[in-house]
Amino acid sequence: MAGEERRLKIGYGLLPKKENSFIRESLVNLAKSRGIDLVKIDRERPLVHQGHFDCVLHKLYGEDWKSQLEDFRSKNPNAVIIDSPEAIERLHNRISMLQVVSELKIESQSETFGIPKQIVIYDQETLFDNQAWELLKFPVIAKPLVADGSAKSHKMALVFNHDGLNKLKPPIVLQEFVNHGGVIFKVYVVGEYVKCVKRKSLPDVSEEKVKSLEGSQPFSQVSNLATHEKSDDKYYKMMHLEDTELPPQSFMTDIAKGLRRAMKLNLFNFDVIRDTRFRNRYLIIDINYFPGYAKMPGYETVLTDFFCDIVNRKEREVAVEKGLVEECSQDKIVGTDGRQVLSCEEEVRKIVTNSYCSDEEEKENSIQL
Repeated sequence: MAGEERRLKIGYGLLPKKENSFIRESLVNLAKSRGIDLVKIDRERPLVHQGHFDCVLHKLYGEDWKSQLEDFRSKNPNAVIIDSPEAIERLHNRISMLQVVSELKIESQSETFGIPKQIVIYDQETLFDNQAWELLKFPVIAKPLVADGSAKSHKMALVFNHDGLNKLKPPIVLQEFVNHGGVIFKVYVVGEYVKCVKRKSLPDVSEEKVKSLEGSQPFSQVSNLATHEKSDDKYYKMMHLEDTELPPQSFMTDIAKGLRRAMKLNLFNFDVIRDTRFRNRYLIIDINYFPGYAKMPGYETVLTDFFCDIVNRKEREVAVEKGLVEECSQDKIVGTDGRQVLSCEEEVRKIVTNSYCSDEEEKENSIQL
């Protein structure tokens, strides 16, 4: 019927643990109030047989799931899939995930960024080959090469000397440990939205202390150390996390935008440390797809806005492709919030009468579809 509200249907395909942490009642209710229905995808049935979805949100892996997405995309070309399995797979390898950082071109007058020195070890023989260690010195962080979100992929170790290598099982990545004041910055990215928070991390290790330490210290996530793993309680008491200055927001936003474009991903976070040797030097040590957004304050609003953005943008693209917008002036005008937008967007809004989330002002188009 004419004038009947058209609702946005988003199907989500998540493992049980992820579903429990992300699909909370607060998110479902807010989305519903904005005209969005979050619908669970039945993993026991083919995706293409589960009806229409305006968007598919997923964090599932495997060839069967990838094939289902391809089949769904071919039959529903106007639906949005967040995100491409091929793009996500790049983050499953801890070497390839950070290569993109080295390719970024970010201009800053005061801050610099990069990645720590690291090498990949594929076998036990190379692990004890001194030539392979020419770029590194102890201590180092040993991480599984595969980063697929499993419990095994989070098992890491801080290695203090060669004796600590005995317990390691290749393939692994050995990454230079850089003193960073015991603080790690986690930068959450949701489309255009960028939020930086600070968490406790591994304490600094002085050269004198390295000489007195032996073997290795296992841990899981750098920012989520178990109580018994915090070997230096005095360090954390003296640290005063709340007093730690965050990196410049504009600098983190520029890096986030660069990563989003290079990786063609919308949902990820990256871990950043500040090198204590150079206070304006930042190192990206890890990138994760579809992280624990529920830990981010106000995640419900951020994600709901994102859902609106991606589908509204897709509707505009479809309208243009169908020739509904014949002329579009590329002259930029300034919106009510001071942002520059294309003057043709108003014409598109008039044509696409069933756009979603109409109570919210639309954002600049830079979602990766």
